[in-house]
Amino acid sequence: MIWLFSFGGLQAQEKANLTSTAEFGGKWGTKVEEAIKALELKGNIEDGQIIYEEICEACHQPGGNGDPAGNFPQLAGQQSTVVIKQIADIRAGNRDNPTMYPFANIEALRAATEDIFDEEKDGPQTLADVAAYIQTLPMASTIKGEGNDLEHGEKIYAENCVRCHGDHGQGSFKNYYPVIAGQNYHYLLRQFLWIKEGKRRNANPEMVEQIARFSERDILAVMDWVSRQTMRPGDWDPNK
Repeated sequence: MIWLFSFGGLQAQEKANLTSTAEFGGKWGTKVEEAIKALELKGNIEDGQIIYEEICEACHQPGGNGDPAGNFPQLAGQQSTVVIKQIADIRAGNRDNPTMYPFANIEALRAATEDIFDEEKDGPQTLADVAAYIQTLPMASTIKGEGNDLEHGEKIYAENCVRCHGDHGQGSFKNYYPVIAGQNYHYLLRQFLWIKEGKRRNANPEMVEQIARFSERDILAVMDWVSRQTMRPGDWDPNK
């Protein structure tokens, strides 16, 4: 079943924060030079919308909510720092995603944004812009699991996931931990299994170790529980 109601838009102050920089730290940081530069820049939401509409919306949909099958994730509401890190990792060859290669490369960005492309800042500015725009998009509730083991899923989450992803899957702007609340269940499952099996090269090493002992029941239950969570005011705080 596909749920169509929307939830979790950015509050005004949080939206304003997107154009300011924050100090980034965390044990799991980024070492990609382009991402480091982009994180120091102020994202232009209006320019980011142009980039998104030209390059991203064909797959991720105009609202950034992905597709029901989970082939393309919901980007709407994602922490902008996470978007920057993941795109930079794909472009640097640190994350395997052949589908994204033609869209993420610098030539595609330059061609799609010739009127606003900043030659001096080049790729980093476009990353900052599109990430800022994506974070402002309202999330939509997507595909969920069967809902028959949610208590177990909540227990597994509380014991293993809260420290990084927050108590309801809100992630961390400051430490690059993604929003997983309300993400498509099928996408969550696939990414989780790839990380567990060592197929996602830019995965957090601590997470790989943490989930190594998860059973099939654990995985299905926790991903189902996560897919049902919603973002709340304050979840996009750049200091968290």
